[in-house]
Amino acid sequence: MKIFDKIENIRNVGKKTLEKLRMMHIQTLEDLITHFPRDYEDRTEINTISQLIDGESCTFKASIASIPINTKFKAKVITNVEVSDDTGEAEVTWFNQPYIQKVLKPGVEYIFVGKVRRAFGKLRVESPKYELANKSELMIAGRIVPMYPLTYGMSQHNLQKIIKNALEKLSGTLIDIFTEKVRDKYNLAEYNYAIKNIHFPYNDEAYNKAKRRLIFEELFIVQAALLYIKDKLKNDIKGIKFSIPSDIDSLEKALPFELTGAQKRVVDEIKIDMQTEKIMNRLVQGDVGSGKTVIALMAMYICVKNNYQVAMMAPTEILAVQHYEFLTKYLERLDIKTGLLVGSLTKKQKEDMYDKLKNGQIDVIIGTHAIIQESLEFNNLGLVITDEQHRFGVDQRLKLTDKGENPDIIVMTATPIPRTLGLILYGDLDISIIDELPKGRQKIDTHHVNSSYKERMYNFVKEQIEQRRQVYVVCPMVLENEEMSELESVITYTENLNKTHLGKYKIEYIHGKMKAKEKNDIMTRFKNNEINILVSTTVIEVGISVDNATMMIIENAERFGLAQLHQLRGRVGRGLHKSYCILVTDAKGKIIRERMNVMKNTNDGFIIAEKDLELRGTGDFFGTKQHGLPEFKIANLYEHTDILKESQQAAREMIEMDKCLSNEENKNIKEKIENIIRYIAL
Repeated sequence: MKIFDKIENIRNVGKKTLEKLRMMHIQTLEDLITHFPRDYEDRTEINTISQLIDGESCTFKASIASIPINTKFKAKVITNVEVSDDTGEAEVTWFNQPYIQKVLKPGVEYIFVGKVRRAFGKLRVESPKYELANKSELMIAGRIVPMYPLTYGMSQHNLQKIIKNALEKLSGTLIDIFTEKVRDKYNLAEYNYAIKNIHFPYNDEAYNKAKRRLIFEELFIVQAALLYIKDKLKNDIKGIKFSIPSDIDSLEKALPFELTGAQKRVVDEIKIDMQTEKIMNRLVQGDVGSGKTVIALMAMYICVKNNYQVAMMAPTEILAVQHYEFLTKYLERLDIKTGLLVGSLTKKQKEDMYDKLKNGQIDVIIGTHAIIQESLEFNNLGLVITDEQHRFGVDQRLKLTDKGENPDIIVMTATPIPRTLGLILYGDLDISIIDELPKGRQKIDTHHVNSSYKERMYNFVKEQIEQRRQVYVVCPMVLENEEMSELESVITYTENLNKTHLGKYKIEYIHGKMKAKEKNDIMTRFKNNEINILVSTTVIEVGISVDNATMMIIENAERFGLAQLHQLRGRVGRGLHKSYCILVTDAKGKIIRERMNVMKNTNDGFIIAEKDLELRGTGDFFGTKQHGLPEFKIANLYEHTDILKESQQAAREMIEMDKCLSNEENKNIKEKIENIIRYIAL
């Protein structure tokens, strides 16, 4: 079998199991063997019955000493059997597994793994895992056993068997992307050895070698991809040398607000970039409400005054329209022609916009991915700006930059990213940070409560609405399902809210599965204060600015990363009124408490981002998987900075020696890089 083969032909993968694996994003053998354990249980020591300890999980060997009996008790079937060895006896019990009565044979020896408790002077083990003691290779005991992330209805034992079967099929056939020379230089285990020992480690030493190798490779591939992209973006080719208009200071003075020190610093960095022949490739990173659009305005002015066009791409129509409305106010006064290009325009309107862009009648075009259509041509594109850049893949960015002759590039994000993570994600970009909020920006009071506070919370919502303010409620799902029925869902939450005393107000819901026109209509009505309470998924995370919204309620707050919670909180506090964020969770645990306290105690997105990286690791840093950023399956940048540095060095050495990765020894690395390039967002 080959690494990209489907998993259907693996032993123990039936129709139902296949569905569950697909829900875990496992479709190929590669997906399966890179679904790494989250933890391990050391079951190398097999105990006797006399060594069992009350209240602890134990592994022991014993023979079936009685005929298994099924007993019905209310709606349950209870299976009991006595087991024994030379040192004593115990009772073993299973619930609602009546078939076990026929499986266990008196006198046969088994290995059991389960929690022990002493009751009425007797040792009891409830619902243990078990297998024949005379098997040539034990699965549940006599080894270090992996514990995997699961989905509803998938057991550890089943997934362990499936992964073991896959590893047997692929044994010795996995291609190692590193040569022996590279492995020796960086002390890396061979790939087949690493994959086998990350799942079923022979001992601690084998596990540590395997883990180091896989972390190194994961970080290396992302770094190599960034360096490879940098070359593709033609950074060595001359760009446009802009001159700074003499009246740019008057533009700044004409604004109805004063730029912050941070905004002025970033504008100066952009001016320096634009005056050189080197292609500007700059990330502007600023917290929600820090004023990135004004910086885009200044760069646009420089570009247009040099007789070039500007393209600005936003991830949603709502956000594109918001940018268009803000920028047009200033650009039209300066006789700069602006246009809006979004999916909801008619065919005739789009064709008209295409003609104007091609003929140079439009100076600045603002739109969604509609502006990267093949048929769209620019007269003289000089600057490309992408907003909320993590929503776009590299292929989309390249399509836009290819529409001009080496245009300058600005990418903007409101997602504060820790410096360590920035080195990985934006290795080829110069980074500008807006670390200061404009004057008058409201501090948002954040509170953490459990669901018992709902009544008080709803009374506070009523107070806000009576003052003609508006409220967001964010839930992590669209519809309830059997796997996560404890989570609030958008539709159910709205129905329940209408049954409370808040039902007299106008309540609507919005989610990502709606059509764009429907979402735009709801958000526009919310902006116009025609809706009092908007129940939403994270679709509002990047959305229209509603100055009148003063309250953000986030249900099941434990389901979101801190960075995402901070983004959502930033939807309120955008006007003159006092604003609030209520984090609702019944989940308990030290890390959850710590995360909620971080949100309560700081509004600084960069502090929050660092803490999120520390507490959750990079795999979960961006919350759910909608962002298109590389998801690290085993590396954690907070813990593995030493390996990061080594992998960066190895990637640089390889690209310096072979920029196009055309050498035979780099063929498999190039394949991996090109496979992930469309998912890395810049």
